[in-house]
Amino acid sequence: MSNSSGILPLNSGDNAWMMTSSALVLLMTPALAFFYGGLVDHKNVLNQIFLSFICMGIVLVQWALFGFSFAFGPPVSEGFGSFQWSVLRFGEVNNADYSLTFPLLTYCMFQATFAVITPAIISGKDTFWIFLLLFLFFRS
Repeated sequence: MSNSSGILPLNSGDNAWMMTSSALVLLMTPALAFFYGGLVDHKNVLNQIFLSFICMGIVLVQWALFGFSFAFGPPVSEGFGSFQWSVLRFGEVNNADYSLTFPLLTYCMFQATFAVITPAIISGKDTFWIFLLLFLFFRS
């Protein structure tokens, strides 16, 4: 059932499920940190946990500033978004392409959780040799 603009009305159940899914995926990052901590030598456990947790802070800030806009914003060319939605300036609540029955900010949060866990998964190979500044530069 759609309104005159063709966009479905917001559904609180869809929004609640997307937010619950986002929270569960975000919980996977600390779980991944402790999993990797169990795989490494005892002297590298804190380093591995720290690398996974630092991904949460850095990537969430990058995603909010320009990542979502570049990935999902109005296209400049085929496959590349613009910086029109940078710093989460959507100018719209609903988007027929990405979020039919829940707000676009909910979709942004859902995608941000996957942007967070991806470098945390990659950090599993960096157990012994990675330096913090190199890690921060690589994740940027």
